[in-house]
Amino acid sequence: MATNGRERALWREWARSLDRPLTSYYLILGTGVLLIALGLVMVLSSTMVNSIAETGSAFSMFQKQMVSAAIGLPLMFLASHMPQRLFRKVGHPAMIVAAALLLLTIIQGVEVNGATRWLNIGGLIVQPSEPAKLAFALWGANILARKDELRELTEWRHLLIPLLPGCGMLVLLVMLGSNLSTALVFLVTFLGLLWVVGAPGRLFVAMFGLVLGLAVIAIAIEPYRMARVTSFLDPGADPMDSGMQALHGLYALGTGGIFGLGIGASREKWGFLPFAESDFVFAIIGEEFGLIGTLLVLTLFGMLCYAGLRVAFRVKEPFPRLAAFAIVTWILGQAMINVGAVIGVLPVTGVPLPLVSYGGSSLVSTMVALGVLLALAKTEPQARKTLEARGPSRVQRALSWLGLENAAASVNNRGAAPSGRATTTRGPRTAEPRGGGTTAKHRSGPVPAGDRPRRNRRR
Repeated sequence: MATNGRERALWREWARSLDRPLTSYYLILGTGVLLIALGLVMVLSSTMVNSIAETGSAFSMFQKQMVSAAIGLPLMFLASHMPQRLFRKVGHPAMIVAAALLLLTIIQGVEVNGATRWLNIGGLIVQPSEPAKLAFALWGANILARKDELRELTEWRHLLIPLLPGCGMLVLLVMLGSNLSTALVFLVTFLGLLWVVGAPGRLFVAMFGLVLGLAVIAIAIEPYRMARVTSFLDPGADPMDSGMQALHGLYALGTGGIFGLGIGASREKWGFLPFAESDFVFAIIGEEFGLIGTLLVLTLFGMLCYAGLRVAFRVKEPFPRLAAFAIVTWILGQAMINVGAVIGVLPVTGVPLPLVSYGGSSLVSTMVALGVLLALAKTEPQARKTLEARGPSRVQRALSWLGLENAAASVNNRGAAPSGRATTTRGPRTAEPRGGGTTAKHRSGPVPAGDRPRRNRRR
């Protein structure tokens, strides 16, 4: 009985710890950092063989990923300190820039393995579809937030216009670059935004039918997509070509067992599993860390999803709620598509595992998205009160010089008062009568020393 009582007390203490004001913030930060660190370790492990074969150094691809992480870290830090009004303002121009870069990719992009997904900008190879995911999330959240503030979300045309044309434009541009997997991520984010604003069920049925029809057409017109579907239905039909990646991904998971072969001991990365560092890094995790490692990765993504949804359902304003939900839908949906392809429940799509797979554009874009989530987590009512009690940080004071933070209001409302004077944010104060006499007049400022009530002291 005593043991059960202690267990219940521990559970109550754990539940109270989850109800703290900054729980969402620290969960997002902690899970994000752990996933990034795990990703760097797995990129080093899975790329050593190919790096030696291509450059003679085992660390060449890992160094590129480290540079991307070094770029993404300060961007994530800055994004976490930006006000939400800046995210609202940047959504529309970011959407225009993303569409322009995707169009430029189609015109003069770099083609790899039959897909035109990359753009050479001054010698730097980037994948514009990755930052376009964040741009669409912020733009879509701002569009629906404005309509919600104007009470216009009761009609279906306000739900779909201009959100559906904007999503359709991005889907068309990435499809022209033979990137069906990223198109699926855009569609998942689009449906997530519709769900969180309370779109009717019949609209989802219609959209699902439309997406399914377009997917069938897109698969039918491209032979390599049809080959992927065929290999998904029967991977053993062509084990040396179209079914090779799916089969060896399952081999890697099976070889790892429960505890794995050990870090760096993967066998499939020695040329047997194509794109082991990006599309199938989850299989290498399962091979080297076993079932325990894969469950740990899924748990981290689950905690990240919980923290993001916690932000979405606790904030008061429509924009942070919609933006947080859109970002969580994007990251979680992409992770589910990647893991589903590795374990064989979905066709191989070529979607990277967020924060873990090799790829600079994906890593930097997702880290910035985490920074946005961290900034939105600070807008929770209890988190905002806690941060106001602490006063403005050095970063907020520094950003005030750039016009990004209203430092004057922050200092007046949260900062310490000058010496010799007292400030108050409460209403008028009433002085007690000195000796049971009349009440003093209400004053908006501090009570002078001569009007303060005196305590009777025994001499």
